[in-house]
Amino acid sequence: MDLFARSWTALRTAVAELSDDDFARPSGCTGWLVRDLVCHLVIDAQDVLITLVTPAATEPTRDAVTYWDIAATPPTGDDPLDALTVRLAAAYEEPRLLTFHLDDVGSAAGRAAELADPHLRVSTRDQVLTAGDYLSVYVLEWTLHHLDLIAHLPDVAGPPAEGLARSREMLEKIIGAPFPASLSDRDALLVGTGRRAPTTAEQAELGELAARLPLFLG
Repeated sequence: MDLFARSWTALRTAVAELSDDDFARPSGCTGWLVRDLVCHLVIDAQDVLITLVTPAATEPTRDAVTYWDIAATPPTGDDPLDALTVRLAAAYEEPRLLTFHLDDVGSAAGRAAELADPHLRVSTRDQVLTAGDYLSVYVLEWTLHHLDLIAHLPDVAGPPAEGLARSREMLEKIIGAPFPASLSDRDALLVGTGRRAPTTAEQAELGELAARLPLFLG
């Protein structure tokens, strides 16, 4: 629960410190500018709020690892929901309106997470998880999107080290194999999720695991 809060606070702080020009730069998400990614974070925050007040009476069907679906192809930005996010982001017109909305909804999502019972069973995407597992899912989500945010903004602070380490651990469990120790947590996440191609040296270090990468999480 604490790691969710630290990861989410770090990401929202990074967005709050962006200049207006930064919002028009590309992000690490294919087809999205930084403003589109920030708009997606608003939607994510709304999802957290909705899920935490949607209790389930049945046993969990997923956990923080099995929650993820693996797509066969990389995202292109042409998905209808992705396209809607771009239109919503453009409707804000001024970055300050977008950052205000993220701060408003994002703060509420953070408070809801702090108040949540980690053992509470909640429902989302027709699946049931404990609130603790659901918020752990978002540690990986926030960390990956923090890396997307700073992909072309090298002067912006990145995600916290503990969030990177936990996200690497979860990705390794999803894959079912560890990354080479020579890869930093950040590089393991970037290469593992297809956010960048491995170097020749990394390809050799990955060995047989390279054939199973990247994973496109959805």
